[in-house]
Amino acid sequence: MKTRRHFLKNAALFSATTFLMPEISLAATKNSGYGVQLYSFRDGMLANPIKTLEQIASLGFKEIESAGSSKGYYYGLSPKEMATICKELGMSLTSGHVLLDDKFEQTMANAVISGQEYLICSSLPSNGQTVENYKRVAEQFNIAGEACKKQGLKFGYHNHEYEFDSENGEVLYDVLMDNTQKDLVHMELDLGWVVVAGKDPLHYFKKYPRRFPLWHLKDMNIHEKVSTEFGKGVLNVPLMLELKELSGVEHIYIEQEEYASTPFKSMQHNMNYLKNI
Repeated sequence: MKTRRHFLKNAALFSATTFLMPEISLAATKNSGYGVQLYSFRDGMLANPIKTLEQIASLGFKEIESAGSSKGYYYGLSPKEMATICKELGMSLTSGHVLLDDKFEQTMANAVISGQEYLICSSLPSNGQTVENYKRVAEQFNIAGEACKKQGLKFGYHNHEYEFDSENGEVLYDVLMDNTQKDLVHMELDLGWVVVAGKDPLHYFKKYPRRFPLWHLKDMNIHEKVSTEFGKGVLNVPLMLELKELSGVEHIYIEQEEYASTPFKSMQHNMNYLKNI
């Protein structure tokens, strides 16, 4: 991993690209229907999913991305119940984090019932930080993507930090990108983990234009490698929003895994931040 000094130098150069990019109005983003990754509200979703979804809706979120839990991908609700409750609250269940395992057929069937568009693999399905392993995983993803496409779904992958390790000069995430079919494997870029890994999101938007239909918009405390409220970490959120078109993003899910106080107050801060950009 690059040193903090090297990262901050890159961050300064990255921020400077604001003046080089075409000017894109942020006005449209203020009411563009931000989503939230439900892992941000994991305890509340397990304790009382309906009440927690009501709280989430009150913050102005329009889209929901579910996550795995001890009660399944729908927090003890049926796929249909989850979709119906979201709709009644003015939200839509558009994506879900899942595992690519021996229950994937049922996972797809449930996703069809829920009406969601995306199934996002939340972690690498096999171990090994090698180029060869990432090529094997890429083929697994292509197969899963084809299976999802037949069901009217879209398959994708969500990165962490470790995918940006290198072997013999090759960045493993790039191996994954180069060996997956863009019409079958739709990448969800977690911007927070990209910058923690010492990488530049703009580099990936340029190298793989319009390959990232989903984002996790997440600010990060780079010292502790934990998420934080917008404006308190290293992610240049306004610049990221200016780069939406280049990245091809269609669904932006805000995720925060650690909080200064409570999930609700942190998300309230984040939504106010976005409104006041």
